[in-house]
Amino acid sequence: MIFLLFIALLAKTALADVGSGQGVSYAITGTGRITGVRVWDANSNVIHGFQFRYGHTWTDVVGREWDQKQEIELFDNEVIVAISGKYGHNIQSVVFTTSLGRSLFAGQPSGHSFNMYPENEKAELRFISGRFHGAITSFGAHWGVVTEPYGTNLLTNTTHE
Repeated sequence: MIFLLFIALLAKTALADVGSGQGVSYAITGTGRITGVRVWDANSNVIHGFQFRYGHTWTDVVGREWDQKQEIELFDNEVIVAISGKYGHNIQSVVFTTSLGRSLFAGQPSGHSFNMYPENEKAELRFISGRFHGAITSFGAHWGVVTEPYGTNLLTNTTHE
């Protein structure tokens, strides 16, 4: 049943994958809604790592914790509704924009532009995937409509730093 739900979510995903695509694949997934985002960039130049918080639980870091950490914690009823940035061989910059108009910016805006957002106005960011080779070399956003009420994803008080 969970597998079918996952396939249904992927079928409704608006996905754009940007970057060179070299290296080891990654995906950041979790249970419930995304409640926080961390991004590591080196000298405000290249994106090296990502970490999401689902409910109260931080995922493992994909990529690596390198140099500067940028972080946003989402308010109740706030979700990620758009991701934009710049890329060349690596992801150079990324901007996560929320439903309340707040943004998390990391990296240096140079290279080719990308803009990712869901086709359905009720959808929100569910997870990201891509590749890592010294830095984040590709990035894709997966969107979906979440039917659970806000606050129901607060299943645990465990936090990973």
